[in-house]
Amino acid sequence: MRAWLMDAYEGVDKLRLTEVADPEPAAGQAVLKILYAALNPADAFLALAQYPAKPKFPHILGRDGVGVVEAVGAGVTAVKPGDTVAILRGDTGVDDWGTLAQKVAVNAAQLVPVPQGWSLQESAGAALVYLTAWQAITQWSEPAAPPKEGSVLLVTGASGGVGSASVLLGKSLGLTVVALSRSAKKAEQLKALGADFVFDPTLPSLRKQVLAALAPRRVDLVVDSVAGPLFSELVNMLAFGGRISVVGRSGGTVPDFNTATLFFRRNRIGGIAVSHYTSEEAHEAWNGIVTRLNAMGKRPVVDQVFAFEDVKQAFARLAEGPMGKVLVKVG
Repeated sequence: MRAWLMDAYEGVDKLRLTEVADPEPAAGQAVLKILYAALNPADAFLALAQYPAKPKFPHILGRDGVGVVEAVGAGVTAVKPGDTVAILRGDTGVDDWGTLAQKVAVNAAQLVPVPQGWSLQESAGAALVYLTAWQAITQWSEPAAPPKEGSVLLVTGASGGVGSASVLLGKSLGLTVVALSRSAKKAEQLKALGADFVFDPTLPSLRKQVLAALAPRRVDLVVDSVAGPLFSELVNMLAFGGRISVVGRSGGTVPDFNTATLFFRRNRIGGIAVSHYTSEEAHEAWNGIVTRLNAMGKRPVVDQVFAFEDVKQAFARLAEGPMGKVLVKVG
């Protein structure tokens, strides 16, 4: 089969397209013939050794994808050859070889049917970002539960995969959603998804404008994938008991962060790790997500689809800041 190999931590520009042996399913695994794979910022971070996983070389990136089951290993009964399925979450593309290949062996327990009425493209890149967004929104109670209806959710990097997922899930929960995007075109698209307010995060008066729009309320929850200099502004917009769920850091490290800004409103900051979902928790969350999106008549947002030979161009598009998911057509 053809696959994009990573031979060292030298970035996605150093990936090489070559021939490797087809995978064979071990016990509990299924081999998929990949139709579409989806890219995530974490793929690019892993390629630069900026991610906790340290897979053996050569490695194949790609955590998301949809494909047709070609073969199954011993003990697999949940799927069978010929089934069209999507990858939910797991070690695919992290410690194990991923979906930037014509075929991939996956733990069969981490496969889910393509939701009824969804296209293959919509299904290919949805699971990981929607599980991430769901965990970010619901992680602040035990057991996990969403904020009360009418709470204010602010989403940074709102046009990206996790961002657009957070906007849609926030609206499904009856939250007031504030989205941040630097693009006027994307701002209109975010409003079409349901965002109540969209602001340019580069505005010098960002905090003043957000709080004026929300008055007398403040922000109850932030889903942040940017960090960088904006982070301190986010803290200063929080209501009493406000929370920030940290998903990424596309804007770099946070400079000169003053922890005292957390004190008097009892604010909290917490990281996201979808890998901590058990298989049962991930399936339950995913089923709920699909139900919510179907009830709204909404679907995951796809930005652009690239040919398999154009994986490097696809990563370049991801770095530009897409509106939704960047996909690679493999099959």
